[in-house]
Amino acid sequence: MQTLRDEIKQNKPFTSLEQEAQLNIVRTGAVLMDDVEQLLRPYGITATQYNVLRILRGSEPGGLCRNELRDRMITRMPDMTRLLDRMEDAGLVARTREDEDRRMVRSRITAAGLKLLDDLEDVVLSGHKRRFENMNAEQIQTLIDLLTLIRQKT
Repeated sequence: MQTLRDEIKQNKPFTSLEQEAQLNIVRTGAVLMDDVEQLLRPYGITATQYNVLRILRGSEPGGLCRNELRDRMITRMPDMTRLLDRMEDAGLVARTREDEDRRMVRSRITAAGLKLLDDLEDVVLSGHKRRFENMNAEQIQTLIDLLTLIRQKT
């Protein structure tokens, strides 16, 4: 099995076990994100846009304002407005101003966005299964539990 040191061609040992663990998580996250981006590229969307569509589908029928959406994202998105502009231009989301408070803008997934998610469901699920096929369910659950434990420390 190739180690992280082998992958990044590092000759010196890591400073600590904790450093090696963190760098392994970061490298693994990058590999997983690259996989998802490759799966989504033929459909003309990014992993971030896919995440937005899934969040908005789950928020129906009410939709979400920009900050609510930003707070639910898997990865930080500093310019949510520009992302939503591009997705609206592509016909994947629709935004409307609230009657009571004109400053409040709600984003909702469109029929085209729902269809795209439907088209992607098996593709993305197959990609996840392929990436984790060398682990059994118990190992995957242990991984989930350990990653959750790390996030709870912050």
